[in-house]
Amino acid sequence: MRRAGALPPGLAGRLDERLSAADADLAAAAAPVGGRQPVHTAYVPADAFSAGTAAEWGEVALAALRAHGDVLASLGVTEAIVDRVAAKLEREPVEDLRVDFEDGYGRRPDDEEDAAAVRVGEELRHPATTGCGIRIKSFEPSTRARALRTLDLLLSACGRVPEGFVVTLPKVTGPEQVQAVRDVCEAVDESVGGAPLRFELQVETPEAVARMDQIAAAAGPRCAGLHYGTYDYSTALGVGAPHQSLDHPVADHAKAVMQVAAAVTGLRVVDGSSNVLPVGGRGAVREAWRLHLRLVRRSLERGIYQGWDLHPSQLVSRYAATFAFYREGLAVSGARLRAYVRRSTGGVLDEPATARSLAGYLLRGLDSGALDEPEVAAASGLYRERLEALTT
Repeated sequence: MRRAGALPPGLAGRLDERLSAADADLAAAAAPVGGRQPVHTAYVPADAFSAGTAAEWGEVALAALRAHGDVLASLGVTEAIVDRVAAKLEREPVEDLRVDFEDGYGRRPDDEEDAAAVRVGEELRHPATTGCGIRIKSFEPSTRARALRTLDLLLSACGRVPEGFVVTLPKVTGPEQVQAVRDVCEAVDESVGGAPLRFELQVETPEAVARMDQIAAAAGPRCAGLHYGTYDYSTALGVGAPHQSLDHPVADHAKAVMQVAAAVTGLRVVDGSSNVLPVGGRGAVREAWRLHLRLVRRSLERGIYQGWDLHPSQLVSRYAATFAFYREGLAVSGARLRAYVRRSTGGVLDEPATARSLAGYLLRGLDSGALDEPEVAAASGLYRERLEALTT
């Protein structure tokens, strides 16, 4: 064997010493959030929420689908997708739900919000959705005490932290507020039974985007994700109301910053909402669904897999866009993954990182209900366990 001599002896040891701190930081980095990610979060004002809200949303969405199914067809949604959407709305119309005590609820007399917090806590003793939670008011000085009181009353009435429960902190401006909400969660763990309390951060201020790396670094493993706030952020940057949208350049910039910070710290990024609702006459419903289909698809293509919904009929376009996204890519993704595993050559030479992406894509499709395991196995030659192994 030829003797190496171009590099001086002991160099590897010196590099280990020089990079030890960086190696420790990498080892301590938060692992990516595991498990199924919902495709949406439904936001419901506290005064409009009840234990039957999820079922009611499903009924309204199904009625809209039945009344305007031909509208979807005119927008390019296939009959097979429509059937799958209908089945989803019957089986699990709402995957994740937040009861809103902030902007959607507004400022109310304290006794009124106290009563609402107690009532919602009682309703959430047995959540009807896989994911649930509340959006409290911000930790700005004028609303901080009110936010804490609402959370306290609600969890006291609930008697425990329900499984899958998350508290959303809006209008975050810096890592100090993130540490504060972590302190709140730890205090709740000490006094309330049930699951550990988790939180998510709403990114809707210029200060938050400017300090995104610090905010994400402070979040820690309790943080369930970073949620983009469409309208507060757009307004803060001076974007006029007619032009505020998920696809505005300022929105794209903010979400790109969030995605970078989230990738470093293992968090999820969640898109905001569209306030153009599919209500009214046939033409209005068609335009709202057309817009929402495009926006949901656009976000999926950009690696943002969850977003807010504000109205039951948005579930139709949410699931239609999501199911089409995964079904249209099943054959190609499955074939590429099969070729990668078999190490066979084809028109695309994929690397391990791309294989992780392909496996993650198929798993998301399975979790969303867009794909079924037998068809994924037929396309890729792999079942869920092997797909999950490829993503680690």
